[in-house]
Order: sequence, then C-alpha cells, then structure tokens
Amino acid sequence: MTHDHDLVLRPTEAQTAAALAPPPGRTGGDLVVETLRGLGATTVFGLPGQHALALFDAVGRSDLRLVGLRTENSAGFAADAYGRLTGEAVPLLLSTGPGALMSLPALAEAAAASAPVLAISSQVPSPGLGGGRRGHLHELREQSASFRDVVKSVHTARTPSQIPSVVAEAWESALTAPHGPVWVEIPEDVLRAETVIPQVTGMDASPRELAPRPELTALAAHWLTRAARPVIIAGGGVIRADAAGKLKQLAERLNAPVVTTFGGKGAFPWNHPLSLQSWLEDRHMTDFLEDADVLLVVGSGLGELSSNYHTFFPTGRVVQIEADLGKLESNHPALGIHADARLALQALLETVGPREDADAPARVRAVLADIAARLAAQDLTLEQQLLTSIRSALPARSPSFWDMTILSYWAWSAFDAKHPNTMHSAQGAGGLGYAFPAALGAALAEPGTPVLAVSGDGGAMYSVSELATAKQYGLDVTWLIVDDGGYGILREYMTDAYDGRTTGTELTRPDFTALAASFGVPASTTTPATLREDLAAALATPGPSVLVLPATLRMFAPTHLG
Repeated sequence: MTHDHDLVLRPTEAQTAAALAPPPGRTGGDLVVETLRGLGATTVFGLPGQHALALFDAVGRSDLRLVGLRTENSAGFAADAYGRLTGEAVPLLLSTGPGALMSLPALAEAAAASAPVLAISSQVPSPGLGGGRRGHLHELREQSASFRDVVKSVHTARTPSQIPSVVAEAWESALTAPHGPVWVEIPEDVLRAETVIPQVTGMDASPRELAPRPELTALAAHWLTRAARPVIIAGGGVIRADAAGKLKQLAERLNAPVVTTFGGKGAFPWNHPLSLQSWLEDRHMTDFLEDADVLLVVGSGLGELSSNYHTFFPTGRVVQIEADLGKLESNHPALGIHADARLALQALLETVGPREDADAPARVRAVLADIAARLAAQDLTLEQQLLTSIRSALPARSPSFWDMTILSYWAWSAFDAKHPNTMHSAQGAGGLGYAFPAALGAALAEPGTPVLAVSGDGGAMYSVSELATAKQYGLDVTWLIVDDGGYGILREYMTDAYDGRTTGTELTRPDFTALAASFGVPASTTTPATLREDLAAALATPGPSVLVLPATLRMFAPTHLG
C-alpha cells in the first residue's frame, strides 16, 4: 500500500537534480573563492586585471575581505607580513603577464623569509598556453617559468573541476614547514566558465608535521649535556615555529648563551643573563661562536648575514635544526636534523640533562662589553640614540617593519625586539620598498595595534603610492622616513670601496610631508632630539601618519673585511 506521506518524502529525480544544481552564474572564479573560504581564508590582497576579472567578481560577491594595493609588489609585501604575523596562508590575487611579474620581488622576499603567501594568477585563455605565441594580451611563453625558481611550488588548474584540488594542494604546500610562497595559475576562460560543480565544501589541507628523527635528537642531547662551552644560534625558524618558550627552557637548562640572527629577533629575551643579543656582524661575537665546543643552530642556514659574511668557521661540533632541507649543512658540516624547530626543541627538552656553568653569564657580559667598547671608539652616538628613541616610543607588542636602509642595518644588530614576531625586515632577499606595504598588512592582521614602518628616502619612493591605501583603509601605521638625500648605504659602500667616488646614489626627492598631506595623511618633520616624543604621539594617534627625519647616518665599521 502506498501512503500519501511516502509520496511527499520521496522527491522526483527532477526535484533532486534541481536541489543539487548550483545557482546560475557560478564560475571558475567562484570555485576559487569557495575553496579559499573552506580552507579558512578571510582576507585576500591583490589588484584586478583583464584576465582576472572573473576571479575578482567572485571575490566581490563573497564575504572575503579584499585589500587592494596600488602595485602588485606592494600587495605581495602586505600579504607576506599578514602571513608572518598570523601564520596563515594568505591569498595574493594577480592578473596575467606584467601584473604577475610585478609580484616577483615580493615573492622572492617571502621565499627567503618563509612567509606563506598563496599567489593565484590568471593566465591567457587555454588555447594560448604552451608557448604557441597566439598574440594574446599579456602573453608569455611560459608564465610559470618566471616563478618556478622563486616560489616553493607551482600549481596549474586547466579545468574548473581541477580548481578546488589545485588550490588546496597549494595551500598545504605553503603551510608545510618550511613555510613559503606558492604559485597557482588558472586560465582566463577557466575562471570565466560557468560551472555545474556543486558549491565547494569540506575542504581540508592540513600541513604535514615535520618531526625530528629520535636517534638524531638523542645524539644531540648527549653532546649538549656534556659540552664545556655550548652556544645556541636562534634563527627565524624559531619564530615561525612559535618555539621561543622552548628555546628559553633549553638554554636555561644547559646554561648555554644564545645569539639570535637578524631573522630571529625576539626569539630570546634581550636582557637575559645568557643573551648575546644579535651582534653577529662583529668579530668579537664571531670569535665567541667559534670557541664553542658544541654549537646548536636552530632555524638558520648560517648564511651571509648570520656568519659575519662567511668569516665564521666553527671549531667544535655543530648541531643544525632546520626545516628547509636545502639549508642542512649548506655552509658547515653538522649533525643535521631536518625538523620543525618547535618539535625538535621539545625532543631535546625531553632528553637533555641539566648542565651547570656558573661562568656563562660572565662570558656573555665580557663579549658584549668588548662590542660596546669597539662601537664607543667610532663616534656613533647619533645612530644609537635614534634606536633608543624608537624603542622607547614603540609599544612593546607593536610590530615594526624595516626597509633596506642604514638605520635598519643598525636595528638588525642593536634593536631590542622585546617579543617574538614583532620585528621584520627585508633582509631575506634585500629588496627596497618592503617596510611600508608590509606594515599595512600587519595593521590588517592586528587591528587596534599601532605599527611602525622605517624607510630611507630612496626606499620610500618604491612604495609611496601606498599612502593612498593607508588612507583608504584607515590603517594604523606610522611611517618614519630617514631622509639623507639618496641611497645612503650604497653611498657609504661606494665611498669606502672606490676612493670616495659614488655613482647613482644621489637622489632628487619630494617634500615627503607635503606629499603625504596630499593623500590626506598627517605628516611632520622631526629631529633626533624630538624623535621620541614625536613618534610616540604619532603611534598613539589612530590612522596613518608620516614622520620625516632629515639625517645622514653612518654604519659601524665592519669586521669581516680584515
């Protein structure tokens, strides 16, 4: 017998198909957006372009927050900073050809600093792929080839049904240690094509854990426990793994002095009795590190800046914990442990024994005193006073972003970051124009927290257009521009190396205060004597602001050239 309610509860095949059918007008662009939302993205950065309009249209119809900057390079720097502060993969949406290529310097910095940027670029229509040279606008023979040697991985979706899997695969790659930028390409016609694929749900792209091999950590613990003069070098991998607490526990258990690399600023308390701070560009520190009988290197490849320009040659055993397999033993023979810093430090804490060394703090004080004496003989009071003023004015938890300029080079060695993940610079790839757009990304990642950007006048011109972005979004960033009338550090390098001659280092620049005011951004000129007060006031005032400091600074004398 058939009952009436059975007829009601059993829809027809047509009704089922209608219920499952996606809303009309959904495109490949919607599949990208739905996948990103399913993976947890809330904010995307980028600039629209002709081939990417379907993607941006889908973003505009979604609840994703789109932050549009004025150049692709700046958008990449902003995404980089957002990723550094949040630990999330950050979508960077780009258009084909020139737009894509404009992001290369930012992606190179993200790669060097292990920032998880998910770059998604349009491509020419599918028939134009493969180097056929059909004459499409923005056509390149092979666009992804320009990025393959820069990013961590390259992914391509050639059909709408491939989009969710390709984006999820790229997301997982970006967040698997070591973090890094990844590249996704989708042709214009695929982004525009209407799709019958149901709404994307249930996405999962959890990164794989990179755990250490126990036999390696056991041997490392044995060496460290029995060492006479152990020392720890803490790099950016400690910051990215959120492992500063475990680093401190291990250092105190071993009574081992700790120096942080420039990328590891804040990984260890600056004024701790075991803190060697960050004075890696000093021969006194180089000698101290060379004297260690066991050197534990955590999250650093001991590259150029971390090795006093490759003048550091360890004489004892080296244990290197590094998530980037290519950096293991890349500069010095070591017991290489391919692992996430947090997991490896936890394994060492579980196996290492306590070590007594009452003399360690005195040895730390002695080497820092030697460095201070060397600086005192060079008449560098101005530079040191400026850093003191900035540190005093900047709230302890506020992020700071530093461009490639003399004051930043000082900060690498001499600035107390106070807390992990609060000081960032472009020292990974060394490109200009990083600080201000990166600070904008940080302000979006941590709303309500004032952010500082520091640039020279030369670097400021790379990203001055982003004053419009700061104003448009009301971002709480104070931009300190040190104006010395040129590329100051290059001027100094050339003067020293070429008998006082300089070429291309002197610049005509705008009136930065008037320029900022034209964007509606408050701006003023400060002096070394008033910097602390002026900077504190600017940071305490919501919204963007600019401070211009006319000053010619000098670097401390290098110790690696002799």
